[in-house]
Amino acid sequence: TVFFSGCPLQCVFCQNHQISAECYGKEISIKRLAEIFLELQNQGANNINLVTGGHFVPQIIQALDMVRRDLKIPVVYNSSGYETVELVEAAARFVDVFLPDLKYFSAETAQQLAGAPDYFPVAMAAIRAMCQAKGAPVYDADGLMQSGTLVRHLILPLRTSESLRILDAIAEELPSGTPVSLMRQYTP
Repeated sequence: TVFFSGCPLQCVFCQNHQISAECYGKEISIKRLAEIFLELQNQGANNINLVTGGHFVPQIIQALDMVRRDLKIPVVYNSSGYETVELVEAAARFVDVFLPDLKYFSAETAQQLAGAPDYFPVAMAAIRAMCQAKGAPVYDADGLMQSGTLVRHLILPLRTSESLRILDAIAEELPSGTPVSLMRQYTP
């Protein structure tokens, strides 16, 4: 897993707050990022999991392009879902698996918890583009996703009705068979 500092969404309950909000980490070159990808592969990683890298996509693409011939494991784009369709389209050539969150349904909740009242329509458009770019999920013999989109949703306390609306939206608006991971590790 490679974490990128400075998530623009800033959810008030983020379990990676030190990394995402306090910009904990260190600056590295694009060449060093490419080396890290290969080092992870050489250490036996199942994939390269890029966490919250949306604001670094041009640099990530450059690093992946440098190691394209040598990288034999899937690249996972792990995000808040709050992405532009253009960013998804740019990343799709270099990403094997999209792993977006679908966090909020109502504008009020999204505003209260992340300052992003437009979260749901923006995220749903991005996730639709992810599904279109990657097609149906493909798994290896061990059941690990090699290509596709897996949508995650964290069930928030006192907001299960929103979770149900999100699951309905996934069923209605995304391709049949789109896998969903329901999470319950909310931390105040």
